[in-house]
Amino acid sequence: MNSVSTKESPKSTYSKTILSILASVGWLAVFLLLASTLLVTHPIGSTIRGYFYDSGSTRQMDSVSDAVSESNHIVNQFEHKGKSNLTISEGHGNEVISQDRKEILDSGQVESENPKESSVATFNSSLDNVIDSGTILLPHLLNYVSGCDLYHGKWIYDSTGPLYTSNSCPVLSPRQNCQGNGRPDKDYENWRWKPSQCELPRFDAKKFLELMRGKTLAFIGDSIARNQMESMMCILWQVEVPIKRVGRKMRRFYFRSTSTLIVRIWSSWLVHQTPEPFDFVPAGVMKVHLDAPDERLMEYITGVDVIVLSSGHWFAKPSVYILNNEIVGGQLWWPGPDRKMKINNIEAFGVSVETSLTAIATHPNYTGLTIVRSFSPDHYSGGAWNTGGLCMAKGPVSEGELVENGFTNVMHEKQVAGFKHAMKKRTNKSKLMLMDITEAFSYRHDGHPGPYKSPNPNRGRDGRPLGQDCLHWCMPGPVDTWNEMLLEILRRENPS
Repeated sequence: MNSVSTKESPKSTYSKTILSILASVGWLAVFLLLASTLLVTHPIGSTIRGYFYDSGSTRQMDSVSDAVSESNHIVNQFEHKGKSNLTISEGHGNEVISQDRKEILDSGQVESENPKESSVATFNSSLDNVIDSGTILLPHLLNYVSGCDLYHGKWIYDSTGPLYTSNSCPVLSPRQNCQGNGRPDKDYENWRWKPSQCELPRFDAKKFLELMRGKTLAFIGDSIARNQMESMMCILWQVEVPIKRVGRKMRRFYFRSTSTLIVRIWSSWLVHQTPEPFDFVPAGVMKVHLDAPDERLMEYITGVDVIVLSSGHWFAKPSVYILNNEIVGGQLWWPGPDRKMKINNIEAFGVSVETSLTAIATHPNYTGLTIVRSFSPDHYSGGAWNTGGLCMAKGPVSEGELVENGFTNVMHEKQVAGFKHAMKKRTNKSKLMLMDITEAFSYRHDGHPGPYKSPNPNRGRDGRPLGQDCLHWCMPGPVDTWNEMLLEILRRENPS
C-alpha cells in the first residue's frame, strides 16, 4: 500500500494564502461601500435625534449644527457672481481680495500719517432672544446658559491707566480731546468695566489685527460711530501707523502687517434722507424715509466683513418722517395742530432700525457679521442738548444713585424690538448681534467732554459760553470699552 502524504507543497500553501487575503480584502471593500451608502442615506446624527427629539427639535438642532460650523470663522468670504478676485501686492506678501474690497481700498486719496508730525456677545436678556425662525447662534446660547454676560457688571477703578494718551493719537477729534482742552481731572480714564461673571480682557491691538487679518471692519452711522472708530484707531496706532485714505464718502485706514482695513461711513439715520421738498414740507427740512435703507449703508456692505452700526441721536434733530410715501410725523418741525402726527420720533427710530437691519439681513451677497451697538446714553442735566444742559460729574454714578433716563430707556427698547424683528426676517448667511452697552454706560456721567469740548469753554463765537457736550465721549475714556467688547466678540466668534 502506498502511503499518501497529507503535506502540501510550499507553492500550494503560498497560493492559498494569497487567495485568502484577496478574498478578505474584497469582502472588506464591499462592506465599506455598503456602510458608506447607508450612512449617506441615513445619517447617524439624524437617526439618534429621531429617538430623542420631535421633528421641530430636529430642525432646531440642525440649525445649531450650522451655527457651530459657521463659528469657526468670523465671516465667510463673499461669493460674487461675475466678479473676479484680484491679487495685489501691498506691504507683506500678496493678498487675494474681492473686487468689492478693492473698490473700498482704492477709493480716496492717500494721506501720510506720522504721529510725530501731526468680542461671543450675549443677547439682551433671555432665551426669548433665540429667534424662532432664524438660526440659533450657539455662542450666544452658551454665553447665556453659563451666565457669562458682557453687559451686566460694575465699573472698577484701575490705576493701570488708559491704552493711549491724547498726545499719542493724531486722529483724535479736537472736541473729544478732553485733556488737550484743559480738563483738570483724569480719573474718568481709569475706570474699567467688570462683567459680573466673566472677564473683559484689556484690549490687545496685535491680537485684534491678527483676528482681522485680510478683513474689513466698517463703523457706519452717526458721530457716535465716529467716536468709536477714532477710539479704535487711537488704540491700534500704538502698534502700527496705518495708510490713511480720505474720500468724500468714507475714511479708510489700512494696516499693512495684516492687510486689515478699517472704514468709517457716515449715515445719520441709517435710512434714506433728502432735503428736497415733499408734499407740504418745503426744501431744507430733512425728510427721513423710514422704509428705505440709506444708500451709503448699502453701497459697500458686500465688501465688508464686520459692520458696527450706530444710530438714534439724530431723531432728536429737526426732521420729517415719511412712510409708504406719506408724511407721518416730525421732530422740531410740524405745520401746525390741524395736522395730526401718526408717529413720534421714538417710534420712527424703531421703524428705521428694523428697516436698515432687514436690508442687511436680506442682502443676497452679504454674509458678514453685523454688530448693533445699542443706544449710547447722554447725560444732560438741567436742560437738553439745545437748551443749556450740563454734565460735570467726576466719577461713575453708584448703582443706588442712578436716576433713570426715560428717553434713553424707551429708545433702547425700540432699538431692541427693531433688532428682533429684523432677525426674524433674515434670509442670507450673515449674522446679527447686539452689543448692549446702554445700561453699563448709564453710570458714566463723568465720561463726556462737558465744557471741555473746546480749549476755551467759556467763550463761544459770539462771546457767550459754549453749550456743553454730554453726548460724545472723552478720548481716552469710557468709549474705549466698546472696542474691548468688540474684540471679545470677535475672539469668541473665532476662537483659536
